[in-house]
Amino acid sequence: MSTPLDHPDQGGIATLDRELEELLREEHIEPGDHERFSHYAKKEKILESALTGKPIRALCGKKWVPSRDPEKFPVCPDCKKVYESLMS
Repeated sequence: MSTPLDHPDQGGIATLDRELEELLREEHIEPGDHERFSHYAKKEKILESALTGKPIRALCGKKWVPSRDPEKFPVCPDCKKVYESLMS
């Protein structure tokens, strides 16, 4: 009996990879600052992105897929301004 692991190109990971690549092209994820800063976003959106691989929008408007340790980068100044305005 064969399983999906025996045929990885029939659906599974290969399909998910193709779908993610297409999504990233469609979403026009912007290069730049998301590589240099840690951005603010809703926790549930970050969790959803971690599970699905879909990009999310930060408070500053930047679209990205959270994949790095945010503690290793400075906070995005634009996200911080938006967050502080929401808190006041």
